[in-house]
Amino acid sequence: MDKYYMMLGLFLVFVGIFGIIIRKNLITILVATEIMLNGVNVSLVAASHFLGKVDAQVMSIVILTVAASEVAIGLGLVVSIFRLKGYEASEEIAELRD
Repeated sequence: MDKYYMMLGLFLVFVGIFGIIIRKNLITILVATEIMLNGVNVSLVAASHFLGKVDAQVMSIVILTVAASEVAIGLGLVVSIFRLKGYEASEEIAELRD
């Protein structure tokens, strides 16, 4: 049964990678990153259950904490850039360096 959870985690990671590669909107890229991190969490918890240890479950809580702070800071930056410049796509923000 654990192999199905591992396959689900792998699927979520691939969906996140696909979302980052294909999309240009920064909010969508943040959501895709969150999906990738949740896929890693599902895989860690499944491996932890399979091995009978708690270490990976503690690591998944750390990953959830980092992901929540990443989304809060990233979303704040995206909203502030959008308010100041009106940019929404990632390639338009890369032009700010010039």
